[in-house]
Amino acid sequence: MGSRLKRWLFLVHRWLGIGICLLFAMWFVSGIVMMYVGYPKLTEEERLAHLPRLQVDARLLAPARALATAGIAGPLDELRLAASSGGRPVYVATPARGEVPAGRKPPPRGSGAVVIDAASGQRLGPVDEAHAMATAAAFAAPGVKRDYLGTIDEDAFTHSRALDPHRPLHKVELGDAERTLLYISSRSGEVVRDATRSEQLWNYAGAWIHWLYPFRGNAFEPYWTDIVNWLSILGIAMALTGTVVGIMRWRFRKPYRSGARTPYPQAMMRWHHITGLLFALVTITWIFSGLMSMNPWRIFDTGAPPLRMEALQGGPLVLTNDDATPQALLAASNGNVRELRWTRVLGENRVLAQAAAGAPQVMGSHDGRAAVLDAAALVDAASRLLPAPVARVEQLRDYDLYYYARDAHTMTGGGMKPLPILRIVFDDPHATWLHLDPHTGAVLGRLDSGKRTSRWLFAMLHSWDWLPLLERRPLWDLVLIALSLGGTLLSVTGVVIGWRRLGRKLREGRPATIVGAPRGELTG
Repeated sequence: MGSRLKRWLFLVHRWLGIGICLLFAMWFVSGIVMMYVGYPKLTEEERLAHLPRLQVDARLLAPARALATAGIAGPLDELRLAASSGGRPVYVATPARGEVPAGRKPPPRGSGAVVIDAASGQRLGPVDEAHAMATAAAFAAPGVKRDYLGTIDEDAFTHSRALDPHRPLHKVELGDAERTLLYISSRSGEVVRDATRSEQLWNYAGAWIHWLYPFRGNAFEPYWTDIVNWLSILGIAMALTGTVVGIMRWRFRKPYRSGARTPYPQAMMRWHHITGLLFALVTITWIFSGLMSMNPWRIFDTGAPPLRMEALQGGPLVLTNDDATPQALLAASNGNVRELRWTRVLGENRVLAQAAAGAPQVMGSHDGRAAVLDAAALVDAASRLLPAPVARVEQLRDYDLYYYARDAHTMTGGGMKPLPILRIVFDDPHATWLHLDPHTGAVLGRLDSGKRTSRWLFAMLHSWDWLPLLERRPLWDLVLIALSLGGTLLSVTGVVIGWRRLGRKLREGRPATIVGAPRGELTG
């Protein structure tokens, strides 16, 4: 290798490392925190657990009458009933939006939703302080004190774009043991996020640092994605040059005169050299996979067409006077129902009666009788969701590499992952897989070639979402913590070395540039 190229390898690694190693150290330490405390979110399990039980003797309007009174006509994308707003039962209706053009993401859930008082049929207007406090009282345990903290558009725990339809958010602090913060939608009056005190504190050492959230919610917001992407790319460049330099400086055959394989007598340089060789691969892998989590420049988007949901639904979701009242449905249910959700599948309206936990009870919308979907009809309808032939249909009774559950606090955790499910594999240009719940007829997820590639380049390489390891805790924990600590040691030694060198340059009055750096300093 030419002397000039070697020189540039040393110089690029050295000067990039002064700042990037500090970033690496923060990423490694915050990554360990995020293994156990994730960014605050309201999981489906939490939401259902805090909803009051729907009372069978409550005087509630039938869905068709409530919709008519509220002036809502036409098909719906979604309708649900729960005591989720202001502590009283409400219908939350989302009028049908039609198909989403290919290549565009659907709007966040809750966009365009209309909230209707289930007792009177009146639309609920903008949510005020009293309404938000009533919602908080229903969410909290009896007797828990509540403090209203005003409204916010966005703060350290509400950067998620899924919350956009609900902004501004009412903020309420509970006087429970965890000093939980509740964020309540100004549109629907429902709790859309909670954050306990421990989540708040640990997130400043976890997700807030890991995802560079100091650049969110301020003047840097438009540039946040580019900042994360380019810092990751600079980090990869720094780590790659360091790996080449480290291999070049290591004596694999004949040791140096000191008897060591590394030329550096100073402890900090020696440890940086050794840890660099040991943990370079995992460091590069984690920085690269972190970059992949951003879907940089939309490289995983395949432009797949939207699903033809009408094929599975068998027509639009329209409520009529033939649909049973909530009282009749609750009386026919197994009890302890927290939410009723109307859906359309295989040409019939169905109702999902959801308790605080477990799978929902599927009922006929007209009579409340238990309903069992015909598996063959469901597969036949699902085969028409895309204009392509079905290559095969699989039944999953256990989790696999592409359908699995993670802990609720993790980035991909917190959602319902029922079993068994059906996997419909299409022979289309995007190699689409659909996951279907045979119990409810719901489409649980869609994986095309781009998303499966992302699963490997992000989830597998970054979180080590490999079932043989995930199913053997604490082995997963020990492996990730050991590698993270090794990466932290590599980064911290780099920070110390870099800042010591920079300090010497500044004391000597020389500009800290790579131009004209003395050759004698190339060895550290």
